[in-house]
Amino acid sequence: MITLKNIEKVYRTSSIETLALTNINLDIRAGEFISIMGPSGCGKSTLMNLMGLLDAPSQGSVEIGGQAVTHYRDKELAQLRNQKIGFIFQSFHLINDLSVLDNVEIPLLYRKGDATGASRRELARQALERVGLSNRIKHFPNQLSGGQKQRVAIARAIVGRPDIILADEPTGNLDSGMGNEIMAILQQLNTDGSTIVMVTHDESMAKKTHRLVRLFDGSMVGDSSIGQGALSMETGIGRVFPSEEQSTL
Repeated sequence: MITLKNIEKVYRTSSIETLALTNINLDIRAGEFISIMGPSGCGKSTLMNLMGLLDAPSQGSVEIGGQAVTHYRDKELAQLRNQKIGFIFQSFHLINDLSVLDNVEIPLLYRKGDATGASRRELARQALERVGLSNRIKHFPNQLSGGQKQRVAIARAIVGRPDIILADEPTGNLDSGMGNEIMAILQQLNTDGSTIVMVTHDESMAKKTHRLVRLFDGSMVGDSSIGQGALSMETGIGRVFPSEEQSTL
């Protein structure tokens, strides 16, 4: 579903060059739920931006659904993002002046060929129902709790029925109880067929995914199945995580 080959990302200014990612080779299969961990500044957000076609590698290639996209034009990348990828952010990124329903409908406004406003609103209602917020469609973001805002953000990410969901610290601004509820929603979406890549600092949340990729100083230092023990970034020694039953809504 997502393939990164020999990825290098360099940020340059007139006086300095910063190597953000180097020698990244990663293949994420359809239906996987991947977590990415590492210390601040290790390249997690840069890697997520490359997967989400928000940035381009300095070297190497990116494939989405078998399509090599490295040389796509901006308009082609935007269209592919809109059709294939849903984004969930730590800070929600909701528009306070719009209702919950209007916020969720936004991605559909940029889709060519999508029909009437009524059909878009029905899809938005269905997405909100999936995350348990059908009774909040007329509310505004400032009338919601943090967990409810994240549910709206998830509904917005899935309203276009993308194949891939990219979640950047989706539980980072939530308490543990609400974080577990959000993870249960993501697990259910994955069970329903979505491929999910999640950046997190929370080891307990990473344990709920299928596979853990660790980054350090822009390099991959671990890639292993959670059930078989994830690699310790510091020592490279396998650690066995206890198995956990998937939560449901």
